Amino acid sequence: MNTAFTVEHIVGFLLVSIRVGTWLWLSPPFGGRLVPGKVKVAVSLAISLPLTSPAVEAAGTVPTTTGALVWAAVQQVIIGGALGLVCLSLLSAVQAAGALIDLFGGFSIAQAYDPMLMQQSSVMARVYQLLATVLMLVTGAHILLMQGLAGTFDALPIDGSLDLAATATTVTDAVSTMFVSALQIAGPLIGIAFLADVALGLMTRVAPALNAFSLGLPIKIGLTLVLIALAVPMLPPAVLGLSEDAVAAMAGIVGGG
Repeated sequence: MNTAFTVEHIVGFLLVSIRVGTWLWLSPPFGGRLVPGKVKVAVSLAISLPLTSPAVEAAGTVPTTTGALVWAAVQQVIIGGALGLVCLSLLSAVQAAGALIDLFGGFSIAQAYDPMLMQQSSVMARVYQLLATVLMLVTGAHILLMQGLAGTFDALPIDGSLDLAATATTVTDAVSTMFVSALQIAGPLIGIAFLADVALGLMTRVAPALNAFSLGLPIKIGLTLVLIALAVPMLPPAVLGLSEDAVAAMAGIVGGG
């Protein structure tokens, strides 16, 4: 068995690892500060190794000169960043839904400093983000995303360039889908929280001596916690559906959709 590596394979491995590493740095569940940088580098190299030979075969020519290699590396950073951005945008819908629940459920007043994100973070937004990460690993959505990333090397080889118009359209659609998905996930809880506010307002009109603020806040928080417990079983199919949308968005960026 011939195991010799040619210059084209070494350069191809470098370019593949750049695209994969840039994507991995942004895309859930590996993106963000939860995963250490050394682990991201190791995972990106491990993913890039089996993708190198197919990527070199799909490419017409592998750049070997200094100028062409630098330009190809820049292209891979741009491509990997665009692919990671659409994945991050779509899969952030669960965290955005948690932020909406914080706002309407009364948890937004209990913000704390998150040392992982290096910023102030509300309770349910953080819980939903971690829950989405766990569900991606449990349902196998991360494997689906990796398969979608591997398919981009056939549609857009390592010697190709990104279509900026198609990328802008796909990213815009992904952000729009993220907002709609966040509203769909948090919508029922927001509606019930609104009805609770209306009921408390009517109760205050009937009994003005009641302090609506001191009475309503614990009621809304308790009601929100009960509704979240009922809504958690519906999150796995939502996360899997968002992952499928992310794969379709990646295909749209590279021209394979």
